[in-house]
Amino acid sequence: MPWRRNLQPLVRPLYQAYSRLSRGATLGVRGLVLNAAGEILLVEHTYVPGWFLPGGGVERGETTEEAVIRELREEGGVQAVGRPTLIGIHANHRTFRGDHVLLYRVDAWTPCEATSHYEILARGWFRPDDLPAGITPSTRQRIAEALGGAEPSPHW
Repeated sequence: MPWRRNLQPLVRPLYQAYSRLSRGATLGVRGLVLNAAGEILLVEHTYVPGWFLPGGGVERGETTEEAVIRELREEGGVQAVGRPTLIGIHANHRTFRGDHVLLYRVDAWTPCEATSHYEILARGWFRPDDLPAGITPSTRQRIAEALGGAEPSPHW
C-alpha cells in the first residue's frame, strides 16, 4: 500500500475544510409546479422583493431532490408525488460567486399546509402568459425556457 494512503485519514478532513473555505460554493434549488389549469406556483418572500419559483438552499446531508421537495412543502404548500425532474443547472454568479441553482419540475403533487409562515408573504398561481408584476427576470427566463421553448441559459 502506498504511504500516501496511510496519511489519507489524517489529511482528508483538513483538505475538505480548506476546500470549503477556499471554494465557497453554495447550492440551491427551485421548483416549477403547475396546476391542472396550467398555472405556475410563485411565491413572494418577506425579505426580498419580487415573485420567485419556490425554493432555497440545500441543507447539509440533504440531496437536491430532498431539498426541492422540502422547499415546495415549506414555501408553496405542495407535496410532490414521486420524484421531481431536473430540467436545468444554472450558475448564479451575479448574486453570489460560486452559487449554483438546480431547477426541478414537479408534475404530480397534492396540496398540503405550507410550514414556512414567516418567510413567505404571498403565494399565487399564475398563467405563463400573465405573470405578475414584480416577477424577477431570472424567474421569467426559467419559465420561458421550461415552457416556452426559449434557449436555455447556463446562468440564473
